[in-house]
Amino acid sequence: MHGLINRSIQNFVCDSYGPANWAEAARLAGLEFTEFEAMLSYPDTITPAVLDAVCDVLDRPREEVLEDVGTYLVSHPTYEAVRRLLRFGGVNFSDFLHSLDDLPARARLALADLELPGIELREHADGQFSLLCEAPVAGYGHLMMGVLRVMADDYGALVLLDHTGSAGGVETLTIMVVEADYSAGRSFDLGARA
Repeated sequence: MHGLINRSIQNFVCDSYGPANWAEAARLAGLEFTEFEAMLSYPDTITPAVLDAVCDVLDRPREEVLEDVGTYLVSHPTYEAVRRLLRFGGVNFSDFLHSLDDLPARARLALADLELPGIELREHADGQFSLLCEAPVAGYGHLMMGVLRVMADDYGALVLLDHTGSAGGVETLTIMVVEADYSAGRSFDLGARA
């Protein structure tokens, strides 16, 4: 697993719950270190072990923790680049949803060796969608729910989200866009400010 993913979990725990909780999670996970290097690769078994340890330390289910990680990745000032990458998906929330199929490829433009799980959007009726998420780590769909909640707010859309389960390594989310222009949303400029 790419170190950036593990480092993001580490940063989430440190920023949200403090370094002492992260140190305890690292110890429980059997890590011989407490700092992930963002540009290194780690064995795929480390990420689930770290997530299990974080859940034990925080006494929270994995689904809640991963949804909070997804929220953190898009809303925390440290990860403004992630929000910007996602906002390039379209001028409104529906455009953004349709751009999600391309998210793994867009992420590779930023980091060539970053392999995000595949995502497939299916449109069912006006404003109703399913998002199929390959889940190499159980709960990845919940992480995407956190991302989608923040992005809906970012676009000013009123959206209902539900995780409807997993089968064959794929987690499914249902998305209902209740009102596309519910609020003003957050401003976005194509050019980054210095």
